[in-house]
Amino acid sequence: MKKIFVIILCIFSILHGYCQTSEAFFNQGVVKNNLQDFQGAIAEFSKAIELNPAYLKAYYNRGCIKFRLKDYHGAIADYDTTIKINNTFIEAYFNRANIYFILQDYKKAIADYSKSIEISPKFAVAYNNRGYAKHKILDTLGAIADFTKAIDIKPAYAEAYYNRGLTKIDLKNDQDAITDFNKAIDFNPTYTEAYLARGFAKIDLNDYEEALADFNKVIEIHPYIAKAYYGRGLIKSALKDYPAAIADLSKAIKINPSYVEAYYSRGKVKLLLKDYPNSIIDFNKVIEINPTYAEAYYGRGLAKIALQQKDNGCLDLKKAAEFGYKEAYEAMKTNCN
Repeated sequence: MKKIFVIILCIFSILHGYCQTSEAFFNQGVVKNNLQDFQGAIAEFSKAIELNPAYLKAYYNRGCIKFRLKDYHGAIADYDTTIKINNTFIEAYFNRANIYFILQDYKKAIADYSKSIEISPKFAVAYNNRGYAKHKILDTLGAIADFTKAIDIKPAYAEAYYNRGLTKIDLKNDQDAITDFNKAIDFNPTYTEAYLARGFAKIDLNDYEEALADFNKVIEIHPYIAKAYYGRGLIKSALKDYPAAIADLSKAIKINPSYVEAYYSRGKVKLLLKDYPNSIIDFNKVIEINPTYAEAYYGRGLAKIALQQKDNGCLDLKKAAEFGYKEAYEAMKTNCN
């Protein structure tokens, strides 16, 4: 899901203000920021604040640099002071909201996005980001309402269409989601995330040919996106083109060596091909990465039983059942009596 994390980093130019000395330090901070001497800029803004404790723009600019340097709590403190000095300073609310989002404090993020919208009711990015935060707390309908409002304000807002489409996927409304992904791609023809999401939605609808076209498009735009090869591997497996499926899943793993779903899917294909030893290797890797992956224990159990390792296989089936995989219970009845 796309979120705008661009810091509203308006490094303000010199204005006549409290005293010449504080302005001089402020100006030096601006220069050092422009030269990417961020620590030096923070030092200059701090000196300006020492001389003028109400120097709003010095607090704000220092907060922006701390945000950029991932000193999130330091940035929040500076934005807090900025807002105390001027409680309609929209950029401070918006940036603070983005930090709260990063820190996964979604309710505070929503409150600050809402304040930004109160100050500027046509702030499309704030609606989009608030929708994303609502999505994180499972307020699905609220999220859709915010993405829709962002689109109303900015009709060519590709990211808002994409985010609304993802939220509709959560509601099992794949067809409407595809419509939103289509719009996102219309406005941004190289939007790889939208092609990927549309491809997986089409897999859910068993539209393999169109899904394959989407994954191929992603690979054409960017040949090193593991998820595109993974999706293509799923399609080829569904079409029983198992060697091609293994090739694509292996490519996904090469790009992302921790891609647990790709290992699992490749293990399943090898199980279907009765390549039991190599399927076990893939299921082992899945379990190494995610020790609670029930389906991997199930697949490994079946492979071990096929290799006449009944006791160990039944232990794996039992483990899968303990993690809630219902098919494991039936397999145990058949194989482990």
